[in-house]
Amino acid sequence: MTKTAWVFPGQGSQAVGMGVDLLELPAAKAKFDRAEQILGWSVPEICQKEEELSRTLYTQPCLYVVESILADLMREKGQQPDLVAGHSLGEYVALYAAGVFDFEGGLTLVKRRAELMDNAAGGMMAALIGFDRSQLEAKIQEIPDVVLANDNSAAQVVISGTPAAVEALLSQVKAKRAVKLNVSGAFHSPLMATPAAEFEKVLEAVDFADAKVPVLSNVDPTPAVTGAVLKQRLSQQMTGSVRWQEISLALPPEGIDRVVEIGPGKVLTGLIKRTCPDVALQNVSSLAELPN
Repeated sequence: MTKTAWVFPGQGSQAVGMGVDLLELPAAKAKFDRAEQILGWSVPEICQKEEELSRTLYTQPCLYVVESILADLMREKGQQPDLVAGHSLGEYVALYAAGVFDFEGGLTLVKRRAELMDNAAGGMMAALIGFDRSQLEAKIQEIPDVVLANDNSAAQVVISGTPAAVEALLSQVKAKRAVKLNVSGAFHSPLMATPAAEFEKVLEAVDFADAKVPVLSNVDPTPAVTGAVLKQRLSQQMTGSVRWQEISLALPPEGIDRVVEIGPGKVLTGLIKRTCPDVALQNVSSLAELPN
C-alpha cells in the first residue's frame, strides 16, 4: 500500500496570484475572511501585488493561509497523509495539517513570526549551488558569525550570518553559483536569538495537541507526534538550521513512496527528486491540480 507524505514550501516559493482561484469556494472564502480578521489585511489582495507579497511581513501569512486551504481541500477529496513536513514557514502548515493546532492558532503564530523576522536587520543570507561540502564545512568552522541555515540537498545550501562573515565565506568557497538572498535578516542563525526569545511568549500561549500523523521537524528530522516535543522543536526553528536533506533521506526508511508538495512552486519536490530519485512526486498548487 502506498504511503504518502505531504510537504509544504516556505518563503521564496510565493507566486503572484496564488490562491486567487480558491475564492470561488465558499469554505475557502470563509478562511480568507477569518484570516483578514486576524491579520487586519486581505490575503487575496496582497497575493496580487508583487512588491508586498515579497515582503516577509506578508509572505509568511499568505503562504500559511493558501497552503492550509489547499490541505483542507485535499482532505475533502479523501486524501490523507501518512507523514508531514514543511520547509521553514512550511513547518507551521505541516503542524496544522497534522492537527497539532487549529487554523487560527497557527495563523496567530505565523503573524507574529513574520512581524519579528520582517524587523530583523543586520544579517545576510546566500544560496550556494555546486560546491565542495568538506571545504564549506571547514570554512564555516573557521569564520565566526556564519552558519549553514538551510541544508537543502547535497548540491544546494543556504548560509546565514553577518554581512562581513557571509562575504568572507563566499570569497573563500568555490561554488558553481552563489546568490545573495533578498531577505531582511540572518534567518535560521544565532543572530535571530532576540526575535526568537520574543516569539517564545506567543508560542507558549498556543496549545499544541498530539499530531494525528508523524511530523519531521526542521531542527530534528526524526518522526514525532507528541505535542510538547513538536512545540519544543518549533521553538528552536528560528535560530536553528533547516535540515531538509535529512528530511528527504528519512522518507524512504519511513516507508514513504509518494510525496505531494502542497503550495506554490516545485522547490521541495525538486530537492526530494535529487535526494530520493525513486519516490513518486506530485504538486498541488491550485484548484486545478487537486485530485478528482
